Amino acid sequence: MQTQLTISTQGSGLFEFTRDAAEFVAGRGDGLLTLFCQHTSCSLLVQENADPDVQRDLQAFFRRLAPHADDPTMNYLVHRTEGPDDMPAHIKSALTQTSLSIPVSAGRMALGTWQGIYLFEHRDAPHTRRVVAHFLTSG
Repeated sequence: MQTQLTISTQGSGLFEFTRDAAEFVAGRGDGLLTLFCQHTSCSLLVQENADPDVQRDLQAFFRRLAPHADDPTMNYLVHRTEGPDDMPAHIKSALTQTSLSIPVSAGRMALGTWQGIYLFEHRDAPHTRRVVAHFLTSG
């Protein structure tokens, strides 16, 4: 069973879509949910969804790790076709994940108490992102 989830972003940040994934697997029994992001400048994360400071700190860390191409420390970057946030977005995506695998038991994802599923948008402008969700039943 497979579907495509659409996530609208408002620029750089973490956008939770746990509920969408949960609705897709609801009532489907035991198996494995695979999520795959069809883009190269955003990524997927399982992360804490209780304290918003975690999201702010993650964003600050990645901004510091890979600042915009117009920052003097990034003057070695060549790829600047789509603006100063483009290549740093690809770097951030390469350091994180474009796919996730989540066990499903009795139609519910086996996430921990404070875990949520996020699309981590690495570009400054709003985007519409696509994530392919695939459920494989066990047995």
